[in-house]
Amino acid sequence: MTATNMHTNISPGSDKPKGPIFTKKVWAWGLWDWGSAAFNAIVTTFVFSVYLVNSDLFGPAANQRLGYVLAGAGLIVAVIAPVHGQSVDRSGKSASVMRITTLLTALITACLFFVSPGETQLWLGLFLLAAGNIAFESGSVVYNAIITDISSPSNVGRVSGFGWGLGYLGGIVLLLILFVGFINPDVGWFGVTSENGMNIRVSMLVASAWTLVFSAPLLFTMKNKPPRTGTPKLGVIGSYKQLFASVRHLWHTDRGVVWFLLSSAIFRDGLAGVFAFGAVLAAAAFGFSAGEVIIFGIAANLVAGIATIAFGWLDDILGARSVIIISLVSMVVCGLVIFFFHDGMGGLSPTMVYWIFGLMLCVFVGPTQSASRTYLARIAPPGEEGEIFGLYATTGRAVSFLSPFMYSTAITIGAAAAGVALDEAAYFGILGIVLVLLVGLVAFLPVKAQPKSSATVEPVSY
Repeated sequence: MTATNMHTNISPGSDKPKGPIFTKKVWAWGLWDWGSAAFNAIVTTFVFSVYLVNSDLFGPAANQRLGYVLAGAGLIVAVIAPVHGQSVDRSGKSASVMRITTLLTALITACLFFVSPGETQLWLGLFLLAAGNIAFESGSVVYNAIITDISSPSNVGRVSGFGWGLGYLGGIVLLLILFVGFINPDVGWFGVTSENGMNIRVSMLVASAWTLVFSAPLLFTMKNKPPRTGTPKLGVIGSYKQLFASVRHLWHTDRGVVWFLLSSAIFRDGLAGVFAFGAVLAAAAFGFSAGEVIIFGIAANLVAGIATIAFGWLDDILGARSVIIISLVSMVVCGLVIFFFHDGMGGLSPTMVYWIFGLMLCVFVGPTQSASRTYLARIAPPGEEGEIFGLYATTGRAVSFLSPFMYSTAITIGAAAAGVALDEAAYFGILGIVLVLLVGLVAFLPVKAQPKSSATVEPVSY
């Protein structure tokens, strides 16, 4: 799952009755996350995007153009997010929006089948990928907010982790199915060859079906809410005026919260960039085959999931701030090692360098995301938790173009500086991601540590 699966639109101070955690509603909600792995893991990270940046199939500029197109899609999401979220809140049509965006994401995923190799087809693939990202992120805004309807303050963390875990697990299972069924270096179970990119293209049809099947429980059971009355309609300008007014209010009452929101928005986008471009880098700069990228993806999801659970204990001992700093410093170091030793390191080949330090990068993604949410829960002013978590989600989306832009810009500058073609300078992309992480880390350093006990919630029996 990507860095974009954060389930943060929650209000820790809301009052919900106690009861069983894993209800039918929670399962239906979590299965959507399992199904979303088809777009997160297969389309944008480990399969289709890797196929699309193959310079032999789509030309030497494919990798650079991918970053800029995703940056454009992120910018569109950032512009429409406040309007979209407020519109859904007012109308109460969350179920309708979930159905439309999920079906649209599945349809766009299926249309990727028509992207055959060739430079003339590159723009079709990029357009569909950008459109899919916009549809998926628009649905995720509503999906994240649903957690307030199916959890209580004392179990919201476990419900969130349950969905997050299903997302990681779904990605692993689907990657395995596609690898042995279609993308095997020889011929998969179903006899589909790689001629004309058919094994990848057919995989997109499977991913589309996966989305529909596992999203169905939520889409069939979810219901719209009554519309809100007495609230004014806000356009783009009005929505952003309201957003800035909330930030100004926080700045005057608790600047530490504002500083955390701004710094975390930057480094969280860097975290998203690690997963968004990790597989692309493996293929474009380190010579991974399509099958090797999938194996790497399975390993990356596995270590990210395990590390997220393990670092949760460290969070309770050291505090969220320490976990965030340790993780970001480690990621910056690993990224620089990958860049400077892209030709090999001692007795290690370039591929082994990426295997070792690329997986180490993935180790720290989930813990940083989780610790960020924990930190915010501890510093949120009493009675303002819902607004704070809403701002957390909105500020994160507002800079979602940053990592893709820096990734492609680093490649462009690197190619010019080294005097090589764009495809030969693909490894410079890691510097763009590292820079985003580093800026986020530096911005976060002035943020003060918070008491670990302030976020404590009463236990609930299963």
